[in-house]
Amino acid sequence: MIDFNALFKVSYGMYIVSSGTIDKGNGFISNSVFQVTAEPAKFAACCNKDNFTAELIAETGAFAISVLKQDSSRDTIGTFGYKSGRTIKKFEHANVKTGELGIPVVLDDTIATIECVLVDTFDVGTHFIFIGEVKYSEILSDEIPLTYAFYREIKKGIAPKNAPTYIDKAKLAKPAAQKSKKYQCVICGHIYDPEKGDPKSGVAPGTAFEDLPPGWTCPVCGASADDFEEIQ
Repeated sequence: MIDFNALFKVSYGMYIVSSGTIDKGNGFISNSVFQVTAEPAKFAACCNKDNFTAELIAETGAFAISVLKQDSSRDTIGTFGYKSGRTIKKFEHANVKTGELGIPVVLDDTIATIECVLVDTFDVGTHFIFIGEVKYSEILSDEIPLTYAFYREIKKGIAPKNAPTYIDKAKLAKPAAQKSKKYQCVICGHIYDPEKGDPKSGVAPGTAFEDLPPGWTCPVCGASADDFEEIQ
């Protein structure tokens, strides 16, 4: 069995991967960008085959990585994460420069940029993994980078369908229903079990202790509900 919730425990950053040109270019939000070698420095970027950017990376032989800051705007996330470059021009209202490799580099909400020359491509089914050798990089800000965990837990964002980390909600294991707590009478020791209820008093099984009717008393000694304490 696969508990898909476990996959959310893997740590990721959040980036914009871009390619093409200023006039004919595109970029997409990726949380699957990581360094794979040190000498020379190489980075991998995972991209859905249907993404317009995948075509541009193959054509130009280069791609740029924009490291996003923690408080990135909804506009940046929305434009580059949930809209298609085949239907809109993502750079039209974005702050984008032409990088050292002649490819577009997104500057909106960006704290660092990395430009890579494509050196290898791996077909992994629905996605390509592009391997690029770093040729230029720059720090723009010392702000905290955005992580996927922060994006999910704090910003309440979800991965789009083209993302390698997308998981259908139907596949997520639902948390087990918390059992109602048991309470014990401090006078006689009788235990009220919500699963059993109190048939003598007409309390149906499944009734939580907090939902007992007003005036309910211990069926053994007649003590009030105030004389019961929660037990483990």
